[in-house]
Amino acid sequence: MEPGQVPTAQTQHDPDPTEAPKVLIADDHGLVRETLAAYLSDAGGIAVTQAGGLEEALAVIGQDGPFDLVLLDFTMPGMSLPDGMDRVRALNPDGAVALISGTAPDGVGRRAMECGAAGFLPKTMAPMALLAAVAEILGGGTYAPAAILHADPLPPHDRLTPREREVLEGLCAARSNKEIARDLDVQEVTVKLHVKTLSRKLGARNRTHAAMIARDLWLV
Repeated sequence: MEPGQVPTAQTQHDPDPTEAPKVLIADDHGLVRETLAAYLSDAGGIAVTQAGGLEEALAVIGQDGPFDLVLLDFTMPGMSLPDGMDRVRALNPDGAVALISGTAPDGVGRRAMECGAAGFLPKTMAPMALLAAVAEILGGGTYAPAAILHADPLPPHDRLTPREREVLEGLCAARSNKEIARDLDVQEVTVKLHVKTLSRKLGARNRTHAAMIARDLWLV
């Protein structure tokens, strides 16, 4: 291994494998993953293992599991609700599964809880709050910010116009702007404008992210 190189799937350190809770963090953002792992390991006395994506997390669970808690980044490749979480729960049935995210709308957090997640942890949480949330879940409880628990599971119906919903359906079907324009009998530039507007309303980074949010919030 090159100096300074860090393997994607790794155990941060193992204070006492017979007593320390085992937590798996799956996140494709290396810096965020490393920071979370280091803090939980150093401050919480937790044996932390890392994975860079959903498929890698499943492989790590099969090899090194079971884990007391699996933290899944909502926006990493391959992750979706409820499928991604269900696959992890099926492979790690006795442990808790929680979502972590820095960008997901509140409705996604609420739906995650409804789908069986033990928690929804924003990446913006203060370190001590994060540690307290993880401890709560490891103790058999659940955790989500009050704003998440009381958020509407779906955005207000008036946020998307009927035409924007039609364009969104096309995005979810993996159609190009040109194909959507042909189906709706409008100009392609009009579709581009709708994609831009609906992405802003949903808090999506791009068309693919908009389709993911739409599926996870049951908008289409």
